[in-house]
Amino acid sequence: MNDLSNRRIIVTGAGGGLGEAIAIACARKGADLILSDFNEVTLQRTLERVEEATGAKPGLHLCDLSDPASIAEFGKAVEGPVHGLINNGAIATGMGGIGFEDIEIEAWDKLMQVNVRGTWLMIRAFAPHLRDSGSGRVVNLASDTALWGAQNLMSYISSKGAVMAMTRGMARELGPDKVGVVAIAPGILRTESTEYVPEARHRLYETGRAVPGPQGTEEAAAVAAFLVSEPAITLTGQILPVDHGFVFN
Repeated sequence: MNDLSNRRIIVTGAGGGLGEAIAIACARKGADLILSDFNEVTLQRTLERVEEATGAKPGLHLCDLSDPASIAEFGKAVEGPVHGLINNGAIATGMGGIGFEDIEIEAWDKLMQVNVRGTWLMIRAFAPHLRDSGSGRVVNLASDTALWGAQNLMSYISSKGAVMAMTRGMARELGPDKVGVVAIAPGILRTESTEYVPEARHRLYETGRAVPGPQGTEEAAAVAAFLVSEPAITLTGQILPVDHGFVFN
């Protein structure tokens, strides 16, 4: 079975876009949800949309992934087992179209704090809860741009490459505790967060996919929801492109 009844699932970066879609997908499968973001306004909006779409009433927790203390407090605030952690929160805008020689060090460091360190610290904060569940699952959000080497996106693809490496190492370290760790690697999705992407890059994806055309958030969200189910343990350590066949891994 891949339903999520009686499974408590945490989704970070839930304040819109793919995070919101993942929240709805998990709620439709019966998950007991805790949604997190640093933006209270967008997080509340997601709550309303989840309730409207599914009738579920998720818990909410504000968390700043750039702040280790905020992440540690989040881990302490949650009592009891956690069956799934979906690390969707990341900086995904404002770094494209910049050659590697022109990246500001401060911008590079901020992105790494959130996308890499934040992912690591979330797993660390919730590892005891995931172990306690007896069937913990972690889904990290990577990107297929790190698989095919997108140009002028160096800080972002470096962060997502690190997330892929972390996924494999974490799978080895947490496997003896029956905790599975995987990463999904979407391509460019048609969301508010990708409106800044040049139309030429959208066309590259939409004509280069094995299944041509634009891709929304719903299918990638459904994959993430499956990966926090019990049977998904068979996929631990894997990096799964979810981009309609733009890259094969």
